[in-house]
Amino acid sequence: MKDIMDRITIDEKLLNGKPSIRGKRISVQTILEFLSAGETTENILKQFPSLEKEDITACLQFATKLMDKNFIIRDVA
Repeated sequence: MKDIMDRITIDEKLLNGKPSIRGKRISVQTILEFLSAGETTENILKQFPSLEKEDITACLQFATKLMDKNFIIRDVA
Protein backbone atom coordinates (compact mmCIF):
# COMPACT_ATOMS: atom_id res chain seq x y z
CA MET A 1 0.00 0.00 0.00
CA LYS A 2 2.92 2.35 0.66
CA ASP A 3 3.96 2.24 -3.00
CA ILE A 4 0.43 3.25 -3.99
CA MET A 5 0.30 6.12 -1.54
CA ASP A 6 3.67 7.41 -2.76
CA ARG A 7 1.97 7.99 -6.11
CA ILE A 8 -1.67 8.64 -5.17
CA THR A 9 -2.25 11.72 -3.03
CA ILE A 10 -5.37 13.12 -1.43
CA ASP A 11 -5.31 16.82 -0.61
CA GLU A 12 -8.48 18.75 0.16
CA LYS A 13 -6.96 21.81 -1.53
CA LEU A 14 -6.40 19.97 -4.80
CA LEU A 15 -9.25 18.71 -7.00
CA ASN A 16 -11.68 19.12 -4.07
CA GLY A 17 -10.00 16.23 -2.26
CA LYS A 18 -10.27 13.70 -5.07
CA PRO A 19 -7.37 11.27 -5.25
CA SER A 20 -4.76 12.60 -7.67
CA ILE A 21 -1.45 11.45 -9.06
CA ARG A 22 1.60 12.75 -7.19
CA GLY A 23 -0.09 16.03 -6.29
CA LYS A 24 -0.76 16.90 -9.93
CA ARG A 25 -4.08 18.11 -11.21
CA ILE A 26 -4.70 14.71 -12.80
CA SER A 27 -7.24 12.62 -10.90
CA VAL A 28 -7.20 8.88 -10.49
CA GLN A 29 -10.75 8.94 -11.84
CA THR A 30 -9.59 10.55 -15.08
CA ILE A 31 -7.00 7.84 -15.67
CA LEU A 32 -9.48 5.08 -14.83
CA GLU A 33 -12.01 6.60 -17.25
CA PHE A 34 -9.43 6.62 -20.03
CA LEU A 35 -8.57 2.98 -19.32
CA SER A 36 -12.22 1.93 -19.19
CA ALA A 37 -12.77 3.63 -22.56
CA GLY A 38 -10.11 1.36 -24.04
CA GLU A 39 -7.13 3.72 -24.08
CA THR A 40 -3.75 2.07 -23.77
CA THR A 41 -1.18 3.02 -21.17
CA GLU A 42 1.04 4.29 -23.98
CA ASN A 43 -1.68 6.62 -25.31
CA ILE A 44 -2.41 7.97 -21.84
CA LEU A 45 1.28 8.67 -21.30
CA LYS A 46 1.36 10.58 -24.60
CA GLN A 47 -1.64 12.69 -23.53
CA PHE A 48 -0.18 13.29 -20.05
CA PRO A 49 3.60 13.49 -20.53
CA SER A 50 4.22 14.28 -16.86
CA LEU A 51 2.92 10.83 -15.88
CA GLU A 52 4.91 7.65 -15.56
CA LYS A 53 3.78 4.11 -16.28
CA GLU A 54 3.93 3.38 -12.52
CA ASP A 55 1.36 6.16 -11.93
CA ILE A 56 -1.18 4.32 -14.08
CA THR A 57 -0.44 1.05 -12.33
CA ALA A 58 -0.92 2.81 -8.98
CA CYS A 59 -4.36 4.06 -10.14
CA LEU A 60 -5.43 0.49 -10.86
CA GLN A 61 -4.03 -0.75 -7.55
CA PHE A 62 -5.80 2.07 -5.71
CA ALA A 63 -9.14 1.18 -7.31
CA THR A 64 -8.58 -2.49 -6.50
CA LYS A 65 -7.93 -1.66 -2.83
CA LEU A 66 -11.16 0.38 -2.71
CA MET A 67 -13.14 -2.56 -4.09
CA ASP A 68 -11.72 -4.77 -1.34
CA LYS A 69 -14.11 -3.08 1.11
CA ASN A 70 -17.71 -4.00 1.88
CA PHE A 71 -20.37 -1.46 0.94
CA ILE A 72 -24.03 -1.26 1.95
CA ILE A 73 -26.41 0.73 -0.24
CA ARG A 74 -29.21 2.35 1.71
CA ASP A 75 -32.14 4.45 0.59
CA VAL A 76 -31.86 8.06 1.59
CA ALA A 77 -35.08 9.96 2.22
